[in-house]
Amino acid sequence: MRFLLRSKIHRATVTEANLDYVGSVTIDSKLLEHVGLMEGEKVLVTSVTSGARLETYIIAGEAESGVVCMNGPTAHLIKEGEVVVIMGFELADAPIEQKVILVDIHNHFVHYL
Repeated sequence: MRFLLRSKIHRATVTEANLDYVGSVTIDSKLLEHVGLMEGEKVLVTSVTSGARLETYIIAGEAESGVVCMNGPTAHLIKEGEVVVIMGFELADAPIEQKVILVDIHNHFVHYL
């Protein structure tokens, strides 16, 4: 069994960093649909801007809002305006079909990669 990449939102822009929230990352629910991620799911978030890497869980944001908000302690590591990659993994013993999307600067779906 191996952890394999299942879902990836490539080059999203962080729209907000909210230190006063309990924790997690809020992501536009339409983007979650495109890649098959779920509210509460653990994700790896990496910053293209700073190189920061962290694991957290997802909160579904308003559809088509473009929201990608780093909440609570994650806001110390990744700030508003940074470009990030958000990845979900699956434990599997065979190759799985990946859903990888590219988003524009407003975090709206552009196309599958």
